[in-house]
Order: sequence, then structure tokens, then C-alpha cells
Amino acid sequence: MPSVIHVNLEEKIQKVGNVVGMLRNAPQGPYVYPMRAEYTNWRDEQRAWQETAVLFDQSHHMTDIYFKGPDALRLMSDLGVNGFKNFGRNKAKQFVACNHDGYFVGDAILFAFEDDEFSLVGRPVAPNWAAFHAETGNYRVTVTRDERSIANDGRRLTFRFQLNGPATHRIVEKAAQAPLPRIRFFAMGEMEIAGVPIRALNHTMVGIPGQEFTGLELIGPSEHSETVRAALLAAGEEFGLRQGGARAYPSTAIESGWIPAPVPALYTRESMRPFREWLSGEGFEASASIGGSFVSDDIEDYYVTPWDLGYGHVIKFDHDFIGRAALERMADRPHRRKVWLRWNDRDTEELIADSLFGAAPHAKYLEMPVSNYATGTYDKVLVDGRLVGISANNGYTVNVGGWSSLGMVDESEAIDGREVTVVVGEENGGSAKPTVERHVQRHIRATLHTRPLV
Repeated sequence: MPSVIHVNLEEKIQKVGNVVGMLRNAPQGPYVYPMRAEYTNWRDEQRAWQETAVLFDQSHHMTDIYFKGPDALRLMSDLGVNGFKNFGRNKAKQFVACNHDGYFVGDAILFAFEDDEFSLVGRPVAPNWAAFHAETGNYRVTVTRDERSIANDGRRLTFRFQLNGPATHRIVEKAAQAPLPRIRFFAMGEMEIAGVPIRALNHTMVGIPGQEFTGLELIGPSEHSETVRAALLAAGEEFGLRQGGARAYPSTAIESGWIPAPVPALYTRESMRPFREWLSGEGFEASASIGGSFVSDDIEDYYVTPWDLGYGHVIKFDHDFIGRAALERMADRPHRRKVWLRWNDRDTEELIADSLFGAAPHAKYLEMPVSNYATGTYDKVLVDGRLVGISANNGYTVNVGGWSSLGMVDESEAIDGREVTVVVGEENGGSAKPTVERHVQRHIRATLHTRPLV
């Protein structure tokens, strides 16, 4: 029987009827990182960003959309909750966009290569949101799409190498054969490596944000990627540089505190209908999946605010942007807070054993090192049986020394050292996602932390 092709996301929603059912049973598994799985082993690769340095090739898995023209800055300012005063060439920021009701649509790294030339880099939602407005609004900008490798036959306009760890500065300086320029956090410097002009963003995926040169993101023309890679690897040999693969890569988010895939607030409300009609019925937003023990029939119960994700500090009410009025009304209300949840070792050991050994029914299997089995994870967090929040993005890192996850919990419950319960597994034996085997739910004790575990 031929598959049904939906022209746009709105058409798909109208035909399916129930958005939650569509996303909970979508066949899409976790986000795909088209890179080698491991270069050594994921444990040593994790350890490297804490002790020496690790190089991740980010050239292939993210959507890059370029915006060039006299209205490029106005476009970003109209959409981003961030402040844009003095934003321009060789600066960057974690761009955060909301819908008209103040709920999170998406985030991405915004690069300013020139005062009138920007790119948004990340999962497709935020770049698509900006491209939609650029193409349908009154903006003098040109839009150039550079799709992920899996959607682009492997072709990219640029390479992007992320180095993380205490030896980053020395490795890049040796590869460049020159002192590094002083680069402020979330700004870019210009240099050459092996004769190739590159830009270096001071940005870390692990460790302490703002600490100088714990992380650098190196960007240059794709045709010279192997030349620069070879120079970095040769320079890094004496410092213990390792290459990192697709297994270790997503675990950086657990340590650093980035929640990568909350449900974007675009599936409801008339104000978002034009965007849904613009989006493909076969694209990322139409194919994403939800996994976890939290279940509601109302997709808006999965929506989050910038405060829930730890982005409250980037909201600047000094300019007009989509969602400003709604966020101003929310500002003084209670919010959820982003936290780290350190899972109880004994409970986790028993769950893993129960998922593999003995007679059925088994617990939900935890893939290592990151156990996401859907695009976005929504596991219940309980205190004394009460729902107080959501656990997302769980896994193991050698630097934590155990299993942990990120959480969004009610502010009143975000108390350091508090014991909470994470409900692992889906209700009623699991959804129809092919990544989900028949299983029963298990409760895991966890200790709440308001600061990173490493």
C-alpha cells in the first residue's frame, strides 16, 4: 500500500486529527548524527573533554540557513527574545524564538559573519521559523538553505569542528602556528590553520560556560575540511586529543544542561497556522516523535517556556518581538526550573538488569550512553506521588560516574539534594514507535541539583 504524502504540516494534522497520537507513535527515533559512531570508545571520548580535549565533527547533522540583506538584523530582532544591541560582525548568541503566546518554538546558534549576513545553525525548527518569516514578511533579505547531510546528499557549504576540553587553546594555537586572538565568550575570532581562513567561536558544549577556551567551534569552507582536520589532529597528538563520535556526542548535552528537543509550540493556535501550512508535511516538525512516561491528550501540555529551559536570562524586553506581550505577562508568575537529576545507582542497576534478564515483563531498555528513543523525551518527575515536572535527555557519562538526566521542575520543588522519582518507560506497555519494545514502567529515585553535576 503506497504511503500517504502530505503537502504540508497543517494538512497532515487535519487528516490525522490527534497531534499527540501522531507524535507519540511516529516512527522517527532519536535525532540522527551522521558521523562515525566511535573513534576509540565512547567512555574515553567522554573522559577526553574533561581531562584533555575532544574534537567533534559537527559538519553534517545541523540545518544551516543563511540570511543576507539590509533587513537581516531586523528579522532576527523581530523573532528572537534575545537582546540585539551592538550585535554584528563576529558575534554570536543562543537565539531563542517563541510563538505569539510566549511558548518556545526553537533555539539555534545565531552567527553574525557580517553586519548584514547571519546564519542560524541547529535543529531545523528555529531556522525554519526564521526562513518562513523572511520569505513571507516584508524583509529585504535573501535566504540560502544548507540542509543537513542526510537531506543534502552529504554536501555542505562549511565544515564545523567543535573542540572541548582544557587543552583546546594549546591545540588550536599549535595548529595555527600563531598566538590565538583574544576571543570573548560567544564571539568569533579570525585565523588561519594550514593556510585555510577560519572563524573560531568561543563556545563550549561541556564544562563551564564563559571559561576562556574550554571550547572553540572552528568554521571554514567545506572543501578544506580535511586539511584543517589533519592539522588539528597532528597538533593535538601530544596533548591527548581524541576524536569524538556519534555515541559520545549527544551526552555532552546532559553534562552541560542543554535540553535539545522539547516539543515546539507550533501544532496549535490559528496564529501558527500559516507556519504549519508553510512547513512540509514530511519534514522534521511533521515527523518528530515524543517518548516517555508523561502522557496528555493535549499537545499544549508538552509546550514549554524559555524559563523552563533555563533561558529566562536571555529574554530582553527592550525591543518588539513575537511573543513579547505574552512573556511580559508570564514574567512574574511561577515557572519551572531547569535542573540536573542524578539517578540512584542501585535503582538504575536493577532497571538495566530487569530490562535484559529474567522473565517478562521487562523494564524499558536503556541504550548507552544516551537512552533517548524518540526525538523528545518527556518522563514524569514525582515528589510523594505528585507530578512536579519532566525529565529529559537521560544517559551515562564517565565524568558524572553514573546515570543522570535533565529536568524541568516547579520552582518550589527545585531544592538542592531533594529526592525525586523519575518514571521510566511508557504507559500501557509502550507506544507504536519501532524503537519501543513491550515493557513495564519502573520508578527510579534521583537526587535534584540546581547546578551541573561536573
